[in-house]
Amino acid sequence: MKELIIDATVENIERVTEFVDEQLERLECPMKAQMQIDIAIDELFGNIAHYAYHPEVGSATVRVEVIENPLAVVITFIDNGIPYDPLAASEPDTTLSAEERQIGGLGIYMVKKSMDDITYEYREGKNILKIKKNI
Repeated sequence: MKELIIDATVENIERVTEFVDEQLERLECPMKAQMQIDIAIDELFGNIAHYAYHPEVGSATVRVEVIENPLAVVITFIDNGIPYDPLAASEPDTTLSAEERQIGGLGIYMVKKSMDDITYEYREGKNILKIKKNI
């Protein structure tokens, strides 16, 4: 397991993506899966940066774990910010036009659709969000 503890700021999304991509390259992760993971990082870490500690800045931990048989990667995002379960939000109505749709929710919807598993729990004052992608 590899771990990065970093300030939860929008400016650090790129650093988090690079950290995860380094681990994925070691696994010879297919480019499609890597791009899906990168989009998920942008959405999930971006949400932590925007909302978890607002208007303050706090830290976030990003963990990358490799699972064998079948080969998969689990990325865990942990923060001590405001409790928020993104999985509890209702899914957007994708049959509506962009103008008719309510703002928000599309990013987490895309993450749910592109990952093989996603879980959330709030434990001991921490938001813990895990995404899993089979490789």
